[in-house]
Amino acid sequence: MTRVVLSAAAFSADAELSRFARGRTAATGALASFVGYCRATSDHGAVEEIVLDHYPGFTEKEIERLSRAVAERRELIDLLVIHRIGAVPAGEPIVLVAALSSHRAAAFAAVSEMMDYLKTDAPFWKREQGPDGARWIDPTAADYARREEHAK
Repeated sequence: MTRVVLSAAAFSADAELSRFARGRTAATGALASFVGYCRATSDHGAVEEIVLDHYPGFTEKEIERLSRAVAERRELIDLLVIHRIGAVPAGEPIVLVAALSSHRAAAFAAVSEMMDYLKTDAPFWKREQGPDGARWIDPTAADYARREEHAK
């Protein structure tokens, strides 16, 4: 089972993880999660916000496809992906990925793998906005290298 939510609204990672944990079954032995925040600085200076554009309908379907593949490959009980769209001010969460599984290794691996796919394959267009203007953000060579490790 997987759940993907794209929203312009801020979310509470604590509240979402608490709700997700209530979905545990008797087979659940692990819950692993990752929360990514908008940093106030980057290699290019101060960041006021990050703006995430997407193609409505298509982006959700692609992330759902990726999440189902990860959940199946890692034999998860459940996988949650919450991703902000639009303008996200510095300091606020951008993304939450959480996995329920029977064993910790599968939960950790699933969260890491899903984040790598979100960084490289999810159809988002990202730009940082700061006092000196805007700058597009592209996946790095290291992002692609991490993603490729999952294909092995």
